[in-house]
Amino acid sequence: MSTLKVVVAGCGGISDLWFKTLKELPDVSIVGLVDLYEAAAAKKQETYQLSGAKIGTDVEAMLRETKPDIVCDCTVPEARASVVLAALKHGGHVLSEKPMAASMDEARCLIDAAQKADRLFAIMQNRRYDPRIRALRNFLTSGAVGELTTLDGDFYIGAHFGGFRDKMQHVLLLDMAIHSFDQARVIMDADPVAVYCHEWNPHGSWYAHGASAIALFEMSNGIVYTYRGSWCAEGLNTSWECDWRAVATRGSVTWDGGDKFRAQAAEKGEGLIWKLKDLAVSIPATDATFGNGHAACIRDFIDCVRTKRVPETVCTENVKSLAMVFGAIESAQNGKRIPIKI
Repeated sequence: MSTLKVVVAGCGGISDLWFKTLKELPDVSIVGLVDLYEAAAAKKQETYQLSGAKIGTDVEAMLRETKPDIVCDCTVPEARASVVLAALKHGGHVLSEKPMAASMDEARCLIDAAQKADRLFAIMQNRRYDPRIRALRNFLTSGAVGELTTLDGDFYIGAHFGGFRDKMQHVLLLDMAIHSFDQARVIMDADPVAVYCHEWNPHGSWYAHGASAIALFEMSNGIVYTYRGSWCAEGLNTSWECDWRAVATRGSVTWDGGDKFRAQAAEKGEGLIWKLKDLAVSIPATDATFGNGHAACIRDFIDCVRTKRVPETVCTENVKSLAMVFGAIESAQNGKRIPIKI
């Protein structure tokens, strides 16, 4: 395939992670930058020395003029549908920032549009490319501690963003928990069945709406996954990747979201507490082809376009993680257990 033409829609802070990777890729040319504020697009054009790329504020006009092979959607969630639909209409493959849609109905609409256009639509889930999450999943599937029954994830960070998040509805669940829920699906290799969630905004929170939540998910294969999180918890921060505990039939493993793993298996014996044996968790090397984080997800997507592979974060797969988010929100609003519908 010849050089792939790319348009980047949305030139806010997160787009820097995209521009840095796209600039490094061979046979990829950034031909257009779009933002509601032309000055923002112009700033990125200057920063990344993209003098040959066009800038503008109108996505449709940019797509008509440049005819890109790929659209990288770094816009806010409210703009997701219009950008993705426009890109698909003009024949572009799309890689979007999370979440993939602002509602489940919107998600289904985008999936349908991508399938009718015969184009890839995938979502940025950068944590899937962390070798440490692969280490935990590989360890659990090895059977070293038996069959997984329970997964707990804790996320506690006092995050002072400012900007749109301060007034965003369901800010933790909608803007951050999508990462944790997607991580959980990777670790468990399971899909959501139902959820019960309580969301609240603690006293002293600098957010306007629910910045804390506890959710209990019933997953396929009988696994139970619990999520406890807060974006206004000062002190003793977890990592952005959560603190994890996985309980299996013969042992347990913990992961701090960084490089620290601890695993133990019970040795059959007598008495109240059986003897426990420490086990090692091996972290695989970072994939030499795609790397880690945002860069890995972007490189993998570009390779999928070239080789006609289906990316791991394709919309038909990622919608299951999104369904966990909207299921948790619905449960929090209604105070009921909610069956999750994809």
